[in-house]
Amino acid sequence: MNHTPAARDGEAPAPPPPRPPYPSRGVQVVTTRQLRALGIAPHAAAAGAPAGSRYPELLPGIRLLHPGPATAEERLYAALLYTASRAATPGPAMITGLAALALHHFTATPPLTALEHVEVLVPRSRRLCSTGFLRVVRGPCLPIPEEIGGIPTAPVPRALADAVAEVPDTPTVLRLLTEAVRGAHCEAADILRELGRCGLTDRPQVADAMDAVLAQGRAMAEGRLYAMVRGHRLPEPLWNVALRLPGGTPLIEVDAYWPEQAVALDLDTTRERPAIAGPDARAAHRRSELERLGICLLRVSPDRLRTAPADQAAVVRTALIAAAEREPTGYVVVRPR
Repeated sequence: MNHTPAARDGEAPAPPPPRPPYPSRGVQVVTTRQLRALGIAPHAAAAGAPAGSRYPELLPGIRLLHPGPATAEERLYAALLYTASRAATPGPAMITGLAALALHHFTATPPLTALEHVEVLVPRSRRLCSTGFLRVVRGPCLPIPEEIGGIPTAPVPRALADAVAEVPDTPTVLRLLTEAVRGAHCEAADILRELGRCGLTDRPQVADAMDAVLAQGRAMAEGRLYAMVRGHRLPEPLWNVALRLPGGTPLIEVDAYWPEQAVALDLDTTRERPAIAGPDARAAHRRSELERLGICLLRVSPDRLRTAPADQAAVVRTALIAAAEREPTGYVVVRPR
C-alpha cells in the first residue's frame, strides 16, 4: 500500500520520509546528510504533515521525521546521532549525567521529559562543542557503556560523577548518592572511586554527602553478611569483635570470627580500618602475626556479597572445613569492637 500523501493540485507530491536509523519504538531522527542522500531536501514537507511544515531541526544537522516536539527518547538519540555525525572516525559515546540516571530508573532525578540538557560522554580527544540541549562531557578513560533500551548509557558510578559535577548543593548530591547505594545500583566504594577519578572528592557538597553514604554502604553490607551466614546455614560467628594478643596488643578488628576454627572475616570496604589498611610496615607486621597465630583472614567484597552471596558462603564454608587440617592456633583475646 502506498502511504505517500496525494499531491494537491499544482503541487509535487511530498517525498516519503527515509527509514529511521533506529528500527523500533517509533524513534524518527535522521541527519541532514541522510535526507539529502535520499534526494529529500531538509526543508521539504514531511509525509502526512500539514502544508508548509518542515522536518524540524533538533540539533545542527539532525532532523525529526515528524512535525511537533520530539519525544524524550528522540532527544537522546539525536544527541548521540549528532555526536556520531561529527566524528571523523567511529568512537565511543554514551548518555551520562542526570539523563543516564533517569534511564537507570533513579527516582531522585527529574524525568527525561523534564531535563533541560542531555549530557553525552566522549573521549577527551574529541573536538566537539556543546550545542542546543546537548552538553558534551569529556573523559580520559571511558567506561564500558550499558545498553538500556538500545541506548548506550554510562554505568551508574560514572553517570553519578557527571551529574554531581553540575550539582552545587549537598542535599541533592546526598539524595543521588544515597539512592545509588540503597537501590543496590552500585557500592559506595565504586562511587567514591569514580568521584576521585573525576577529581570531585574535594568539593564540599561531595565530601559532606560521602560520609553519610559510606556509613550507609557499610550498614547494608553488614546486613547482607548476616543474611549470607544465616541464609546458607553457616555456623554462627562472633559478630564485630577485636582480636588482641594476651598482653593487650591489638591485632585486628573484624566483622565476624569463628573462634573454634580461627577464621576471621572482614568486609573489604573503601575505608579500611587502620589495623589492616595500607602497605606500611605496621600493617604488614600485623598480617604476618595473624598468619603466625594460625588465623585465617577472609576479605569479602560488599559487591560480591550483593551479586554472589552463595559463592561467598562457599568460600567461608571451605575455610571452616579446612581449619581441621591446620596446626593449632595461638591464644588470642576476643573483645567486642
